[in-house]
Amino acid sequence: MTDHRHFNAELAGRLPDRHFIDGAWEKSANGATFETIDPSDEEVLGEVSRGDASDVDAAVRAADRVQRGAWRRLAPAERGRLIAKLADALEADAERFALMETLDVGKPIKESLGDVRGVCATLRYNAGAADKMEGATIPLGFDTIDFTMLEPVGVTAHVVPWNYPLGMVARSVAPALAAGCTAVVKPAEQSPLTALAFAELCRKVGFPDGVVNVVTGYGEEAGAALVSHPLVRGITFTGSIETGRKIYANAAQGLKPAVLELGGKNPMIVFDDADLDRAAFDALDGAFGNSGQVCSSSSRFLVHRSLREAFVEKLATGAAKLTVGRGVDNCDLGPLVSEEQYGKVFSYLDQGRSSDARLRLGGGRPKDLGKGYFVAPTVFDGVDPGSRLAREEIFGPVAVVMDFETPEEALAIANGLGYGLVAGVYSQDISRALSFARDIEAGSVWINGWFIGGVQAPTGGIKDSGIGRERGLPGIRNYLSIKNIGIRL
Repeated sequence: MTDHRHFNAELAGRLPDRHFIDGAWEKSANGATFETIDPSDEEVLGEVSRGDASDVDAAVRAADRVQRGAWRRLAPAERGRLIAKLADALEADAERFALMETLDVGKPIKESLGDVRGVCATLRYNAGAADKMEGATIPLGFDTIDFTMLEPVGVTAHVVPWNYPLGMVARSVAPALAAGCTAVVKPAEQSPLTALAFAELCRKVGFPDGVVNVVTGYGEEAGAALVSHPLVRGITFTGSIETGRKIYANAAQGLKPAVLELGGKNPMIVFDDADLDRAAFDALDGAFGNSGQVCSSSSRFLVHRSLREAFVEKLATGAAKLTVGRGVDNCDLGPLVSEEQYGKVFSYLDQGRSSDARLRLGGGRPKDLGKGYFVAPTVFDGVDPGSRLAREEIFGPVAVVMDFETPEEALAIANGLGYGLVAGVYSQDISRALSFARDIEAGSVWINGWFIGGVQAPTGGIKDSGIGRERGLPGIRNYLSIKNIGIRL
């Protein structure tokens, strides 16, 4: 594999720095820019165009024009062929995209490469489904023919987060393209680079100009203008509850469908008959993967009192072996994405240290790292279920452990928050596990495993964790509307 530290200088000179609109690189209409930062060393990677309503309008109008023209007339099978071609091109360029992702958000190269492979799988799944979205015939009687057609909703807005920048673009853009929609993407201001490079790759493999557009900038400027644009007919957003509620209210004003994933405080419930080694192994990845910056991370561990000490010991021992450092050095954990996120996570660490919880590991910054937004893997035990540490999404490498005595107590704690994204149940009694899973309030429940599923499995939250489902065939149906046609014979 390439020496990544040597290659960075070459790559840095080619980082995208402007909007990608209607098949071309465009500066902001007002000339404004903002800096994108390498969180590993807090150095500026470059300046990127800072979009506003005028840039968004240009992108949406380009997407609307091609959606009503060349893209709409393209056969579904041909759309699928282009999406599959895009997957091949991305796979061939995987290292460049992975390095770009690592520079922008700090994650280890091995994780960025894995993310690119996941995007390729997402593209290929949706490519194969593009010509399989079928309508139905309706039996109204002998003298009537009635049937439905599935049509693309039109221009779609995609406001994506910073924790998996390229992956989250593909998760919603790929099914939108398979459905025949066009897309305008507003990436997070912390991580604009791979979204821009993705849009350019779409043009290179033959997508008509305007099918995929990217406007970079801040949420209150570019993001707000995008979701409120009258030509946008569908919205997908992943991010905070506060912003999600604003977007949903905005979508209601325009009567636009919206898919929202708004995070979670996800419980892993470990019963007294669980396979302890499996549970602790999964907990390590669930809590510390991507430095804990995962909506579906195992944010809180509910462990039967008889196993708690053994579980915490195994978790802390495993976490102590994790290496922390620059993403280009391919450690186990990279930095947090930004100074703002770093400060937020440290506020929770301070709260945990001042509480009655027991700090079993970490709790601060690795001593050997002088710059960058690094947080050591941290384990708190004996956490009060009513505390901020146990109830709020931390989004950092912080494991929170509490115990329970009865299944009823575990269920009350698991369901006692406004979140409802994912949950996990560990028990060798499958009947008990399934019964418990039925009663958990979450969009996904995983039994004896964490991060179960793939591009085929729908995902999404209930309660404050959002509305709608992504991935799988439901993910494509988000971007289709039903037209009914009746014929009197």
